Formats: sequence, C-alpha cells, structure tokens
Amino acid sequence: MTDQLISGFPVRLLDVDDLPACLALARDREWPPEEQKWRLLFEVGDVYGLDDPDGGLAAAVVATRFGQEITAIGMMLVAKRRERRGLGSALLRHALDRSGTASAWLTATTYGRPMYERMGFRAIGECAAYAGEPTGLSQDVSRPAEPTDLPAILALDAEVFGAPRGALLTRLQTVSARFRVVDGPDGGLAGFAAAWRNLGETMIGPVVAQDAATARGLVSDLAREVEGPVRVYIDTTQPELIAWTKEHGLSHAFSTTIMECGAPLPTDRSRLFSPVMLAVG
Repeated sequence: MTDQLISGFPVRLLDVDDLPACLALARDREWPPEEQKWRLLFEVGDVYGLDDPDGGLAAAVVATRFGQEITAIGMMLVAKRRERRGLGSALLRHALDRSGTASAWLTATTYGRPMYERMGFRAIGECAAYAGEPTGLSQDVSRPAEPTDLPAILALDAEVFGAPRGALLTRLQTVSARFRVVDGPDGGLAGFAAAWRNLGETMIGPVVAQDAATARGLVSDLAREVEGPVRVYIDTTQPELIAWTKEHGLSHAFSTTIMECGAPLPTDRSRLFSPVMLAVG
C-alpha cells in the first residue's frame, strides 16, 4: 500500500493476490475474466490499481516495460460506477511517469481513443482481430521449435520489435504455448510464431516473419495442431495475411487503433504480423 492518492483514491502496485479484484473489474466492464492472461501480465508487467473505499478496484492498468525502449500499455479499466471522473487518464499518467522508456505503445478502442489522444498518443495504424474455426489448412512449412532455438527466436524478436522481450517470450513457453519456426537459407530463422490458450480459444501470436508467405505458413501450421476456435490479431498493413485468414474460415471480430507516445516506435511493422496480445504488443 502507499499513501499516494490519485483523484482521492489510493494508488498502489498490485500483485497476484489482487487477481480476483482485477477479474471482478473486468466483469464490471463486460470484459471476459481472462485469468491466465492476467497471471502472465502480473509476472511480466507492472499492474497499477486504485483502491475503491467502497470495496474492490476503482481502476487498473498494466504497463509492461521492454528494455529502455518501449512500454506496452494494456487492460485499462475503470469501474462503471467511477467512470467520467478522470481516473483512467490519471492512473495511466502515473504508470507512464514510472516507465522510463523512450516510447509507449497501446491499441485503443473507439471509446478509449479520445482519452489517449488527449494524453499525447498518436494513431499509427490499425490492428484487426479475426476468430473462428479454421478450414482448409495445408501449409506445413515450419517445424516445432526446439529449446536450442530460443536464442535465435529472442534475437529475431528483439530485432523486429525493437526492444528485448525475452522475459515475456520465455514465460509464454511455460503457459502451454506452442512455438514453431521457419529456417532461413543463411542458417538463421526466417520467422517464428506461438499459439497459447486463453479461455476457450487458441491465441496465435506473436507472428514474426520475413514475408507474408512465411507468416501464412506459421499461422496455418499452428492452427492445424489445435482443436476448436482460434484468434489472431493482424496489423492491417498486412493485407495478404488478412485475405488468407478470411479464405480459411476466420471472421473479423473487431479492430483497434495502434497508438504510440513519445519517440517513434523502433518496431519493424513490416515483419511483425501479429502481437502476443493486445495488452503487451
């Protein structure tokens, strides 16, 4: 606990013991209670919350720092009973002031975008979610990742993302994630992708690849390995992968605006086809 107040509400760095309160706040905003996702975020990010004197949380946000370069912002939630009082922007500013990175990244809904713009975030693109039961998959261009591939995966990811995400990707491997890689002609990797479970779906991401054909193969091979619906978030600067996704049975679910604040993001978006999740990039 801390004696610091934001708009009259005590602010503190939450821990996994606060998971039930975070899930309750998510349900209050009609978000799914994604326990596994929250547990991962508690391990790799900083979860800030405002305690409500009437019980529970008045607001929460997650800031995940990647080196000195990028902080990813996600899970920005304000309780319905406390909305329109400036709590979200005040808590986000609190998190950003403590991030210490050159850039900040997030994806915004139509509802949340005006607040982020007032705080200096700039729209730089769009991320579209596609979900459903995939059909007609026949790529078979990748192979399962081996433990010895991890250094090459982390090096390629840092090069493309523009900041080290070793803790996130290493932790992702321990939450039932499947990783597949495509070998490049020079002995390095041409791409990699992961699939992991969240509620009743398999999430595919991140997808890092040298070109659209490699990305399609990775997504297809991962989707072939699992049963049930899958979900993938795709940068809309990748129309080939979006078209392929639609052709194979997935439907557009929603879109969010990709936004940055501070220095321009060092990410190579031409090779980052899909984030791990919208909360961390």
